[in-house]
Amino acid sequence: MFFYYKIPYITIEPNCIWYMVKDLYDEETYIPIIGIHEFRKDQSAGREEFLFNELHGERHIGRPHKHDFFIIILFDIAEGVHTIDFHDYPIGNRQIHVLFPGQVHTWDIKPNTTGYQLMVQRSFFERFAPFFRFSFSHYINHPVISLTDNNFDLLKYEFDAIRDELKTGNSLQEVISARAAVIAAIVSKEAEAIFTDFKVFQSNPRLAKFNMLIDKFYKQEKLVGFYASKLNISSNYLNILCKTHLNISATKLIQQRVLLEAKRLLQSTDLSIKEIAFELGFIDHAYFSNFFKGHAGVTPTQFRDSDDT
Repeated sequence: MFFYYKIPYITIEPNCIWYMVKDLYDEETYIPIIGIHEFRKDQSAGREEFLFNELHGERHIGRPHKHDFFIIILFDIAEGVHTIDFHDYPIGNRQIHVLFPGQVHTWDIKPNTTGYQLMVQRSFFERFAPFFRFSFSHYINHPVISLTDNNFDLLKYEFDAIRDELKTGNSLQEVISARAAVIAAIVSKEAEAIFTDFKVFQSNPRLAKFNMLIDKFYKQEKLVGFYASKLNISSNYLNILCKTHLNISATKLIQQRVLLEAKRLLQSTDLSIKEIAFELGFIDHAYFSNFFKGHAGVTPTQFRDSDDT
């Protein structure tokens, strides 16, 4: 379904479009999420595949949660904090925010805030996803984009057009899809200046493939050698590539992905520490606890309890 949300633009190769988010969907069988149907009563306009809402005033969501759909948020006048995957992003005027299924988020929006939310079901998102110029990983790493006045005005026009089309009562999917494609193109243009990591991956296809393989196999495979063999290079050379172009070791990249998912599971599920350890490929939950504390600075239990206070 399509929900009106303010999000940054995203581009993905058609044949690889779901590598970056497939795991998120696979986990939804037991991770509590909020489905698109929960928002129907508050929608300004919508249909089966998408919903459109307008934001007015203060909103607070303190409990981390996930969605099973895509969200694009366009803020006009806004102030607050949007926490996405445990990173705090200041909410400001003329921004676009992007959320993928499975990402954990909360927000604290101050009074006098105005904006739009576009909520989109996965099946419909696939229609215009190719118009996003960059891979999903870039938007996941940069979920908030500040807009120029001109591009904000262009986006607002398209958002308004989608809302008006939905309110006709017999809206056409083709019209909505075409408008969404324009939104994707504008966001991609705006995002190009801040996606510095895109240039790195574009000029180093092995690093882009490595990043994609991590998202696909991080639960089962945590050793650099596995990924190096998939890339037909040595572990040492893969590590050199990562340190040279990303200023981080190959092992650290894998560990960061594991840590992010551990945090998501700790905050958005009631799974025990042992169950989370098993889900992430740790045979011994004590080893998982040591891993988590070594990278997060607190134990899994302390991290979970801190969210409840």
